[in-house]
Order: sequence, then structure tokens, then C-alpha cells
Amino acid sequence: MKPSVSWLRLPDSLRSLRHRNFRIYFIGQGISMLGTWIQQVALSWMIYRITGSAALLGVTAFCSLFPQLVVGPLAGAWIDKQDKRRWLIGVQSLLALQAFVLAAGSWSDSVGSGFIVAMALCLGVINSFDGPLRQSMIASFIDERSDLSNALALNAMLFNAGRFLGPLVAGMMLGLTSEAVCFLFNGFTFLAVVFGLSRIRGKPIPRASGSVGEVFRDGLVYARQSPPVRKFIAILVALNLTASAYTVLLPVFARDVFAGDARTLGWLWGAAGCGAFSSTIFLATRRTNAAILRGVTTGVLLGALALLAMGVSPWLPLSMASMAVLGFGISVCNVGVLMLLQATTAEQFRGRVVAFFTSTRFGFDALGGLAAGFLAAHFGPRITIVVEGAILLCFAAVLLLSRRRLAVQIDTASAVLP
Repeated sequence: MKPSVSWLRLPDSLRSLRHRNFRIYFIGQGISMLGTWIQQVALSWMIYRITGSAALLGVTAFCSLFPQLVVGPLAGAWIDKQDKRRWLIGVQSLLALQAFVLAAGSWSDSVGSGFIVAMALCLGVINSFDGPLRQSMIASFIDERSDLSNALALNAMLFNAGRFLGPLVAGMMLGLTSEAVCFLFNGFTFLAVVFGLSRIRGKPIPRASGSVGEVFRDGLVYARQSPPVRKFIAILVALNLTASAYTVLLPVFARDVFAGDARTLGWLWGAAGCGAFSSTIFLATRRTNAAILRGVTTGVLLGALALLAMGVSPWLPLSMASMAVLGFGISVCNVGVLMLLQATTAEQFRGRVVAFFTSTRFGFDALGGLAAGFLAAHFGPRITIVVEGAILLCFAAVLLLSRRRLAVQIDTASAVLP
């Protein structure tokens, strides 16, 4: 089937935007991602401003991400049995409600540690369904399978564009208004996704049959018997347990290491977002699995080196450069792994495999953030970052040595798909 707007001339790196349904989703999701990152920066700044506790930053990050490790795999089995578009609309509405409740609590000055942790847990549970729903639906928005990897890269580009622009906008908003306004703004941005999904009429997605437990077990067997899936999960564990935990420590670096304010935090976040955004441009131009795999292995190595540089840097500009490299490394690895997973996964298992990805990606990010917060409280942020960088560097060496074998396994798995 030809793309729905064949006359639209776009660069090859944007080729998936020729598909009408994906364009509608892309616009709505872009608006939502900006709000999501504004809220994340505002929340981390509010926590550290009120409590001055690096440990609470780690606990909050843990609570917002860890449910995806526990709930996510079962959510994937449940998702594969449902009308995904209808349920994604419902989940986006719940995310809007969570943001509005957070805004109301901040406005009324009733924000305490218990309230913040409860809101983080609520967000984590909702995201356990949101991530797998969104990622597994992208294939249904594309009329040509050859454009799927590009669509996944552009979807990640939205996330990283928000990651780049959101912190900068959040820094300005916090300087002019308050955290509550940031949360309120985020709540309204989810309406853009709901509107876009209501306009989409995609091809029907096959549903799995059987109980949730049976569907989950089938997905687990499928993942366990697939060598590429097992190795991708190992990469996600190593990267997100170490490198991704930097997000917890940025407020500490901004205020205590560089004696800055919310704008300093915004610049550090923005630098990481800039690097992450450039990684998705890089991935959007990759047409082969081999090229994507090279990007993944390079990303792990760059992430390790950037952590080490951040840990010893005495200057804010050098730290911002390190954040840009770190953002590139983390994003090219996480997004590249997702692209390779979808390229080697049968359609009927897509929701479950994507759920395994999101649960590992964000679950171990949560564990890493929790550990980083407590380690920084006892040993300081610099030592924590250096230790994490050294661990990731050892894993990068192992991955580089086994890359060729993994490339063969990827080609074998993708060759049997229709």
C-alpha cells in the first residue's frame, strides 16, 4: 500500500511523515512531550528547593519509574488483548488528570514528601500502560514496513526535542511564574494527543487470545528463546542502571556544584536534550540493522566516557558538553535497541516485547536513580558519577567484543518475519 500522501516531498530522513495517521500522531505527541519535560524539570526543582534532599530526588525518580518494571510486562500482555487506540486515549486522559492534581497541590502549598511520592507512584503506574501502548501502535500508523524504523526514530526525536526545549522553557517559566503553572501547562498538552488519536483511523491490530497470564507466558517464552531480545535487555539494564541515573543528580550539580539556580538546571538538562535530539537525527538516516547496531554500541561507549568527564569537570561549559555527549549516547542506545527489537519481533508479540523494553528501560532507570540519590547523599555527586562511568565502560568493552555475533543473530531473526 502506498503512503496516504504520496505527493508530499520530504527528505528521506522524514519519510514516515508521508503517512497521514503517523503525521497526526506526530504533531499531537510533539506538543505533549514538551509539556512532559517541563513538568519533570519543574518537579525536580521543586523537590530540591523545598527539601534540599538528594535522597528524596532518588526516591521520587524511583517511584515514578519502578512500577514499569513490575507492572509493565503484565501490562504488555493485557495490551495485546485490547483495542489499543481506545485505551491509549483513556491513558492520556489519566496523565492529564495527574498533572492537574499536581498543579492543584502546588498552588495550594499543600505539597509534602508524601504527596510528591504518591504522585510519582501514580505517574509510574499510568506510564506502565502508556509507553507500551504508544510504541506498539506506531506500526499501525505506517502503511509500509520499510518506514517503521524511521517512524520509531522520529517518535524518539519528539521525546528528545521536548527534552532539549522543555528544560529551557521550564527554566524561564520557573523564573517568571511557579511550578504549579508548569504542571498545569503539561496537563493541557495531553489533550493534543487525545485529539490526534480521535482523528486516526488505522488498520486493525491483531489481538492475542487467552487469559492475560497465558498471553504473558507466551511472550516470555518468545523473548527467552530469542537471542537478540535477551542481549538487548542486557544492554538496557547496564545502560539505564548507570548512565540514565544522571537525571537524579542534575539538581545537585546545578545548585551545589555550580552554585546555580533553576536556569542552571535548565541549561544542563537542555544540553543533554540537545545531544539526545541529535542522536535521533542520526538514527533517522540509518536504513540497515547493522548501522543501527553500530550506533548502539558506540552509544554505550560514549555514555561511559561522558559520565567520567562529568564527574571530574570543574567548569559548567565542560559539564554541559559532557551532558550533550551523554544525552547522545543514552538516546542512540535506548532508541536503537527499540528499533532493533521492533525489526526482529513478530506482530502478534509486539505489545509484550515493547512492554519488556519499557519495563527494563524505565525500571532499571528507577533502580539506578534510587542508588545514585543515596550514594550522592553519602559520597557526593562527583564520586557517584565516576563510579557509574567506570562500570559502564567495562560493559562497553564486553559489548564491542561480541558485536559481530549479535549482528548475525539480528539478521537471522529479522529474515523470518513476513
